[in-house]
Amino acid sequence: MSPIPCRQAFTDTLTELAKSDKDIVVVTSDARGSVTLTGFAQELPDQFVEVGIAEQNAIGISAGLASCGKKTFVGGPACFYSTRSLEQVKVDVAYSQNPVKIIGVSGGVSYGALGSTHHSLHDIAVMRTFPGLHIVLPCDVAQTVALTRQLVNYPYPVYVRMGRGAVPDVYKTSDPFFVIGKSITLHDGNDLTIIGTGETVFHCLEAATELEKYGVAARVIDMHTLKPLDVEAIKKAVAETRSIITVEEHSIFGGLGAAVAEIIVQYRPVPMKIIGIPDENAINGSPVEIFNHYGLTKENIVNEALKLTELTNINK
Repeated sequence: MSPIPCRQAFTDTLTELAKSDKDIVVVTSDARGSVTLTGFAQELPDQFVEVGIAEQNAIGISAGLASCGKKTFVGGPACFYSTRSLEQVKVDVAYSQNPVKIIGVSGGVSYGALGSTHHSLHDIAVMRTFPGLHIVLPCDVAQTVALTRQLVNYPYPVYVRMGRGAVPDVYKTSDPFFVIGKSITLHDGNDLTIIGTGETVFHCLEAATELEKYGVAARVIDMHTLKPLDVEAIKKAVAETRSIITVEEHSIFGGLGAAVAEIIVQYRPVPMKIIGIPDENAINGSPVEIFNHYGLTKENIVNEALKLTELTNINK
């Protein structure tokens, strides 16, 4: 377990980069605490813009700065940047192709006890429909550091979603062969493929290790980039394994599962299970309690994998 959350790793990395690159600018909407930007604002006040509780203004200002050549990052709670400022994201950022990096923190069910108003379980579904807007969900601190370094000079607008608390380490190095748009295979196997994104990746990897005890070889893919999606990795998994499971901290509609299914159904349909939040307002509770309730856990992934393996063995 890393001692710091991904949001802290992001700001620590960006602060160091910004000290030697005056074009890096950060905008926030009364969320310097949420994004852990207090240190950045103190050290680099001329590269920091605070707009108050005004996410729509934050996106508009960020787009303007980016259009003038600034390497602009705007950050705050994912639940607000994927709702309140959605028109500005659509028009000022995506449509206008201003390479703003939108950092949505406390994503998914990170604000667990605050309920559905603060959960962001719709954001991937919405953002995926905006042409030219890329989407990345880092799974741990090492990957967040690598992502932040790439984002500085990345020429496209990007929506990044990360959680609030510290998460288990998936990678042991701060440069885990990370390339935006290129998934990472973490565990080899040809019986089925488990695809995770963001904070579910660790649970997918744990499930694959547990499945070895049952004689099931599961391939695990870290699909950190939801757009542009690594279509070739999905096609390869479909061709070489007999079924697919996707696991996401998101509604079962429109997110990772939907994106993968869209490829599979047009290429080579195989049995598939989408594990995510069902069509309901998610329960209130800690993120761990919510993950357990909806089966975003090693135990449930293993159970679903065994069901799919039995089904494909019967039908092969």
